[in-house]
Amino acid sequence: MSGTEPVRVLYSFPQRLGAGRVCYTAWQQVLGLHGAGAEVTVLAGSVARVLPTDITVRTTLSRGRLRVPYRVLGMTRACEWHDRLVARQLRRMTTKPDVIHVWPRGARHTLAVARSLGIPTFLERPNAHTRFAYETVAAESERLGIVLPKGSEHAYDADVLRVEEAEFALADWLLCPSDFVARTFVDEGTSPARLVRHTYGVDLDRFGPRPRREPERPFTALFAGYAAVRKGLHLALEAWLGSPLAEHGVLLIAGGIMPEYAAVLRKELAHPSVRVLGHRDDLPDLMADADVTLLPSLEEGFGLVCIEAMASGSVPVVSDACTEICRHDENALVHRAGDVRQLRDHLTRLARDRGTLDRLRGDALRTAQGVTWEAAGRRLLEVYSEHSATRRV
Repeated sequence: MSGTEPVRVLYSFPQRLGAGRVCYTAWQQVLGLHGAGAEVTVLAGSVARVLPTDITVRTTLSRGRLRVPYRVLGMTRACEWHDRLVARQLRRMTTKPDVIHVWPRGARHTLAVARSLGIPTFLERPNAHTRFAYETVAAESERLGIVLPKGSEHAYDADVLRVEEAEFALADWLLCPSDFVARTFVDEGTSPARLVRHTYGVDLDRFGPRPRREPERPFTALFAGYAAVRKGLHLALEAWLGSPLAEHGVLLIAGGIMPEYAAVLRKELAHPSVRVLGHRDDLPDLMADADVTLLPSLEEGFGLVCIEAMASGSVPVVSDACTEICRHDENALVHRAGDVRQLRDHLTRLARDRGTLDRLRGDALRTAQGVTWEAAGRRLLEVYSEHSATRRV
């Protein structure tokens, strides 16, 4: 890379850039890289949100309003199709990129071509090692008596594991958004030298605190996002119902719940202090009204809701699988993943000590100011520059 010319980034994303969850993360990364000064070319399955006009965008699985139906084709096959098309375009490019950033399940062929051309590659790891995630979710599902249907979140899939482990081996660098993610790869035998730390962020124009809250309202906790076993809603409910907060507070659950999971939690979800809201589009408002946001995940990548909660003035009460940006008793309360007793004690402490809640809220708000998507884009560009010169041979 030249020190005077912008870094040319080929950003490959096999799904619908700008849609929900990881698709939103990828969209924000592209914006962050562009804002940091990179010259970004995006190859995405399709695009759900607009990008600046000076970002080159090509789609592989859509044309105009027509899109390949992922559900009909199957996610694995759709990602494979995208990957082959990106690899073909990469070979034909007259001006090659300086670095290539790829996402899981749609990268093997692109990574192989990049290696043959001598282009450094960075594979995004938005979650823990796939094998760890499968094993963790399988063990907890068995404990709860849940049989995960094929295709449900983190249900064991031998084809997906095969594809992703092949990608792990081919990529020069694995981009880990948290120490937790990096540890799961080390535990599975990946060399620490290939694991690169970066971060995600928060949109401060979207998430922010209320100027003031109604003093008469009950203590409010929020669980936000799609509730599958790995997110630990069952742990949150057990801890909540065992704390004094269940007597006078309210726990809001914003997001869908996996049906098999909801069936097991039927009694807990029916408690008078628990309100199941379903999917909501007003998450920033819900967070700004919540005293705390719960995320007792057993497996996680970064946990965007943690930093979004901080920016909203809602104290994260989370597991140590979420993100080390949450620092125990500084800007959050952090329990060991799976430790319901510790989580219950944290909730009980907040029920009895308003001063601690206010102190944590102030530090959370200050933390969020430095963990933006703009800062994440600058960090990602630094990562490219720091590691490209030492790519694997």
